Amino acid sequence: MLRPRIIPCLLVHKGALVKTQQFKDPKYVGDPINAVRIFNEKEADELMIVDIDATVNKVAPDFGLIAKLAAECRMPLCYGGGVTSAEQAARIVDMGVEKVAISATATANPAILTEIAAAVGRQSVVAVIDVRKRTGIFAKGYEVCTHNGKIVHKHDPVLLAKKFQDAGAGEIVVNSIDRDGLMQGYDLELAAQFKQALKVPITLLGGAGSLDHLGELISKLGVVGAAAGSLFVFKGKYRAVLINYPSREKKLKLCHEALKH
Repeated sequence: MLRPRIIPCLLVHKGALVKTQQFKDPKYVGDPINAVRIFNEKEADELMIVDIDATVNKVAPDFGLIAKLAAECRMPLCYGGGVTSAEQAARIVDMGVEKVAISATATANPAILTEIAAAVGRQSVVAVIDVRKRTGIFAKGYEVCTHNGKIVHKHDPVLLAKKFQDAGAGEIVVNSIDRDGLMQGYDLELAAQFKQALKVPITLLGGAGSLDHLGELISKLGVVGAAAGSLFVFKGKYRAVLINYPSREKKLKLCHEALKH
């Protein structure tokens, strides 16, 4: 039976764990391996780790780091960053990583998702869409970005997600650039557009700053992945670094109460 998933999303920059705001100004928050160990102890549903340097610098995934993360991680692990081929994806899955996330390569060539799905299985293919609101006096809707928000594409985000689904993605992650790191809540209007259009599981990322925000998302959309970065690495209004995650009891209560609405 499918149920909501509460997913910490960790960003790796120059080998260190960082957190951004609107995809800018990465702040050092610790060692990624140590963070994985803590989330193991806290029994996180799933963990997503993204290397934010690889695609921008046009380098291959750091297979050494991935091997260490996979060996340490005791929960389902999704890795993203620099994956450009089915061979790379298969190598990552062979290391023990359950899911491989693809963004820029899939945006340029959705057929890569078909190739990767054939190599590792559709359930292991995650397509990530980074979106932000269009700007300008007459601008409406959202735009798709890649390369840490530096490159803008003309795709309609929801239509692109449907294309990814048809090409072989087993899950779609929707990441709001506007809300990244601000901890003011998810873009529920944006989330609803994707939920209504897609048949595969979706995960929302960007904006969560409290457990109430997770509950609000689940209450509105039902069974989805509720992912967050700042919520699980910062504590208090001064954003002191503290790796945290709700207890099993609190998590189950949160999901149960949210799904009743």
